[in-house]
Amino acid sequence: MGTIVNAIAIIIGSVIGIIIRRGLPNKIKDTLMNGLALCVLFIGISGVLKGNNTLLIIISIVIGGIVGELIDIDRILIKLGNRVEENFKGKESKISEAFVTSTLLFCVGSMAIVGALESGLTGNHHTLYAKSMIDGIVSVIYSSTLGIGVAFSSAAVFLYQGLITLCASFLKGFLIESVISNMTAVGSLLIIGLGLNMLGVTKIKVANLLPAIFLPIIYQLIA
Repeated sequence: MGTIVNAIAIIIGSVIGIIIRRGLPNKIKDTLMNGLALCVLFIGISGVLKGNNTLLIIISIVIGGIVGELIDIDRILIKLGNRVEENFKGKESKISEAFVTSTLLFCVGSMAIVGALESGLTGNHHTLYAKSMIDGIVSVIYSSTLGIGVAFSSAAVFLYQGLITLCASFLKGFLIESVISNMTAVGSLLIIGLGLNMLGVTKIKVANLLPAIFLPIIYQLIA
């Protein structure tokens, strides 16, 4: 239920953003995007501090990056976004960019991981409900600048968080507090990379680092 509400909130926020976007001058849209990028950096930095095993975080990023590059998740997401964009050609621009950027922002955050785990382990959806409110507001601003592609990220959020929720019950014995903290720290590092990309400082393929988030679970299984 928490994941369903989250996906619906993103859709509603995107619709509102698309409706109001025509009344926003480009300079305001640019300023809002830069401001959002700074907020994304703040969220990422706050989450990184929750990690308690620096070496594990580094190893997770290295191995996760190798796996991500071999799969080339970034290319898959862009290809999916381009396919959606082809169906809306002439109606909307930059759908692929909006889809990839918003999908990463909504999926790799600490609330997405912790909330989905709580939902699956205890049936407590409060974290995901809170995330739904935040994502709904962010999607209003995002869609007002990037367009309808933000709405399509709701499908990715539904699949991603839903899968974590379903798998959580099977991994209950291994998802101790330190594992969740390190997963959150790794995900927050990716959020920092996303924020830097939004500011145009870097061009990090954040999607190809996504497997790193789940390496702390594998470490705990081995340990």
